Amino acid sequence: MRTLFITLLLLVAGNYLSHAQKGYADLSNEHATGETAYDVTAYVEQFWRLAGNPGFDSSIYYVVGKLKNAGFVPEGDSNARLTYRIEKRPLDHPAWHPVDAQVSLAGNNELLLNYSNNRNMISVNSRSTPTEGITAPVVRIRELEDLAAADVRGKIVYGEIHPYYLFNAAVGEFGALGIMTYGMPAYLEPETNRRSIQFNSIPYNDSGEAWSIALSYAANEQLKEYLENGGSEVHVRIETEFIDSDELTIVAQIHGKSNPDEEVVLSAHVQEPGANDNASGVGAATEIAENLAGLVRSGEYDPERTITFLWGDEIVSTRRYVEEHGEKIKWGFSLDMVGENTAVTGGSFLIEKMPDPSAIWTRGNDKHTEWGGSPIGKDQLQPHYLNDFVISKFTNQASRSEWNVNTNPFEGGSDHVPFLRANIPSVLFWHFTDQFYHTDQDRIDKVSQETLRNVVAGTMTSVMELASGGEALALNILREIEQAAKTRLDAETALSRNILQEGGSKKDQEEIIRTWTSYYEDVAGTVEDLSGSDVVKTAIKETRKSVADYGRLKIGEM
Repeated sequence: MRTLFITLLLLVAGNYLSHAQKGYADLSNEHATGETAYDVTAYVEQFWRLAGNPGFDSSIYYVVGKLKNAGFVPEGDSNARLTYRIEKRPLDHPAWHPVDAQVSLAGNNELLLNYSNNRNMISVNSRSTPTEGITAPVVRIRELEDLAAADVRGKIVYGEIHPYYLFNAAVGEFGALGIMTYGMPAYLEPETNRRSIQFNSIPYNDSGEAWSIALSYAANEQLKEYLENGGSEVHVRIETEFIDSDELTIVAQIHGKSNPDEEVVLSAHVQEPGANDNASGVGAATEIAENLAGLVRSGEYDPERTITFLWGDEIVSTRRYVEEHGEKIKWGFSLDMVGENTAVTGGSFLIEKMPDPSAIWTRGNDKHTEWGGSPIGKDQLQPHYLNDFVISKFTNQASRSEWNVNTNPFEGGSDHVPFLRANIPSVLFWHFTDQFYHTDQDRIDKVSQETLRNVVAGTMTSVMELASGGEALALNILREIEQAAKTRLDAETALSRNILQEGGSKKDQEEIIRTWTSYYEDVAGTVEDLSGSDVVKTAIKETRKSVADYGRLKIGEM
């Protein structure tokens, strides 16, 4: 009977795989071009974007224009399938907006930095200098403790120290006019990218006129040489604005036909000044919304569940939406740094997985990025089929073109985190390492329309299946889970054998295999959120048993 049941499952799942999955993937690739994604990226990346400032707001309304053209209408018509709204909330303090800046060496009038070439040179929350600028002595310090013995009042403090801490001490405690800092991590290759500046910030203050300048590698070397050769003063001119404004978030929805109160949510944050980070996510989400709207209007696709898109302030907008609508959200996707031309930036497209055992034991092909991740405990695991489901869809997309797809263990730091903290399954789509990450060299020339096309297509396929999937999708996912579990257990057992040969603890290695086995048993159980039919429930039991048996087999082989 068990053999007959499994055969029937395979027939149902195979039929689904050969029709629905291929159909969704074909539809996605037929409509995904990357053109809208690239166009939106090119528009948005022009601006230095923080919530409430002119560049952020202009980007929001540009996306709204695209949504309108795609058929989305303002929320209010209860019969409309495609709707959007702009949520407005007061900011805690005025929005910061950089306008212009220049730094020169007063001793020889040599230009050190110019905003037109280095738009990250002004630290976020910096105030303006007087219109004509300020000429003042520079005091170089190497440690914060040096400030107590230095005379810095009315002067400029310079050091290779994090600006947040240097500003608080030099300006807040000792009365400096402002600060100049340098700090670039090695993965940004500063000695190669000598003119790059990574953006940073100083604390917001309602009063005062203090400011902070960030230096490139080249400017830092130039300033050190100037001071070592007897130079003492620099001229700084900064123009910034603080604007009373609202925080804007777009919520666009393709309302589900039969289960509109179940949602798959895609989030793309608008703030941050770069092209890849994160104008590319804004662009990709816009094209996905545009394409899916077109398919719904043409009758080629009719989702059972609601597909929701968020464009707003990173983590803030997503967290609020989760707090207000979390009971409806079944899955979340974060689109962040998804347009990279990796031949220029380096790195790879990555799917950051929900917390699985690779975030506890990171070994073999699993690797953390330079962003870094802290080991988690077993109590922090979040078993769910979404990891392997999405990996399957993007692996299939990669097979259609010469595109490299990899994964990384959970690290955090983007819009997937609010979902996960609310126990909502979520993954992050991104790229790393990027040698221009958070620098003012992250511009449109680092973006690939072909990468955007692949991300749009892979995401569309994933979303379309989830928004319309039921029993057949559940059965197919169970088949994928069983295969993924066995592949993982084979790999982990091979790694454990090597460690045992080197004198490692058998108890520790058995714990790893047992944890992965238990994890995949729990993953199988989550498939019931797609369909609670008796067929699916029985298939879950069979899959859990198969994984458990295989785990015991692997432990016996060690």
